[in-house]
Amino acid sequence: MKQTIGFMLAVLALWHVPLNAHSNCDEAACAAVKERIRNIESKMRAGYTRAQGERYEARLKEMRARRHKLCR
Repeated sequence: MKQTIGFMLAVLALWHVPLNAHSNCDEAACAAVKERIRNIESKMRAGYTRAQGERYEARLKEMRARRHKLCR
């Protein structure tokens, strides 16, 4: 019984470390994606040609999809 409890605690301890590291990575990636979205939106407010607008919209669509995946 003591071996089983010790094993379970060891597994939980090892499982917890990667979750925290992954969480920090996602937070940094999320912040970077949000910053890119803000930059694109700022450029769009400044005015743009049709071709630029199409590129901005494509980038925004990609960044918003990444944000949806990373920022939960």
